Amino acid sequence: MNNKTEKPATPRTDVAPTVGYVLSVDRKLKTQFESSGDAMTAALRFQQAYPVLQVEVFDATARRYTTVAAPEN
Repeated sequence: MNNKTEKPATPRTDVAPTVGYVLSVDRKLKTQFESSGDAMTAALRFQQAYPVLQVEVFDATARRYTTVAAPEN
């Protein structure tokens, strides 16, 4: 029996991704997403849970980081 569950793709640490969007925590690439919206949603949730950490979304195609800031209450 094979009961595999789908998990988000985790990029290799020795190779920079070339497509998609990757959640970056303190400049370490963590989880890869296909859409910018999914990546930004995950980054915002993470930033709200851990406000001290630097959370960004890395656009692999443009090779650019976008900083995610938690909304002020």
